Amino acid sequence: MLRANRGASLTYMFVARNLGICLVLLGGWCLVACDSEASQAAPNGPNGPDPNGGGPTLERIVSGVGFPVQVVAPTGDPRLFIVDKRGTIRVFEDGALVAEPFLDVRGLVSDGNEQGLLSVAFHPAYNANGRFFVYYTDRGNDTQVVEYRVSADPNRAEPDPVATILSVDQPARNHNGGLIAFGPDGMLYIALGDGGGGGDPLEAGQSLATLLGSLLRIDVDGGNPFAIPSDNPFVGQAGARGEIWAYGLRNPWRYSFDRQTGELYIADVGQNDREEVNAAPGDAAGLNYGWNTMEGSECFDPPQGCDQSGLTLPVLDYDHDDGCSVTGGFVYRGVALPELTGVYLYSDFCSGFVRSFRLIGGTATEQREWPQLEPSERSVTAFGEDADGELYIMTNTGNVYKIVPGE
Repeated sequence: MLRANRGASLTYMFVARNLGICLVLLGGWCLVACDSEASQAAPNGPNGPDPNGGGPTLERIVSGVGFPVQVVAPTGDPRLFIVDKRGTIRVFEDGALVAEPFLDVRGLVSDGNEQGLLSVAFHPAYNANGRFFVYYTDRGNDTQVVEYRVSADPNRAEPDPVATILSVDQPARNHNGGLIAFGPDGMLYIALGDGGGGGDPLEAGQSLATLLGSLLRIDVDGGNPFAIPSDNPFVGQAGARGEIWAYGLRNPWRYSFDRQTGELYIADVGQNDREEVNAAPGDAAGLNYGWNTMEGSECFDPPQGCDQSGLTLPVLDYDHDDGCSVTGGFVYRGVALPELTGVYLYSDFCSGFVRSFRLIGGTATEQREWPQLEPSERSVTAFGEDADGELYIMTNTGNVYKIVPGE
């Protein structure tokens, strides 16, 4: 999750404004150095904030969750399921947290650095079959995608897993990616980082022989434990893993599908200079998003004159004067905030800005800043989406906010 600047718990942030620096200390490690301007707020987007105020705002609905990294809901379900990276999934129902966790896998999870229980995905037919899947890093620091079932109590899962769907050896403790989600096609998508280490020492990003650095697509209904869809782009290609749907990713920290158009948005955390957001049709198979040939829109290896042929470049990127670790969000498709309809919201863990753009013809248009949506604690870990398409923002202080109409 993120780079080396996301971890188990934020001990504290010290901003030495007189010195013009900030130091983010995470679990005793000094992890980020940035200038004081970036630590306060990212600059306004091209359209700037609304000079008249109003518009959407934040309403805190939950505090004390620990380290929330996902808010999600099964289809048609009014409840929220909140994933705490320390190893629990909590249910938020009727305005309050249910006392007991829906699922508790703290005994299985390594939650240090960028590890932990990183996501849950409910089967499209969850209301009928009770199937759901979790992604976590185990005590051996490897990735596990595991299936569970709900119990007779709708707010409690059966404690024992049904099956391990996928295990992936992780050579380092960072760049886990960590999101699983069902796409509009009913397939399960799994985002994996490049295996960690600066600059992709494994050369995983441009390799089809490893699952690392890729977005996978599998069919959990067609095999045991899964089947590889026959229309995956690299099925039958010598030396390539058939599970891969797209590749060239460094550390995708949150992707999402536009629930209306099916377009796929992937926020990919950069190395030293660039943070990026990618967007493409959801059915565009085999895309290469460029890492580690590219970092965002610029050459990385080699630093100049790189071959960009065949690469899908980001629709938007920004440098580290604005932040240091992109947090991907969602295209808003709710009903409470018509002014947000069709815009994609995203943030940055370090600077805490909230920005948006509208994708038109493959171009990020109408870019703007939403200062009224910036949590005061800044460190945005993730966005969430409920069954109605309303959106949420989480921070590493344990708060969950809902984006609501302002007064």
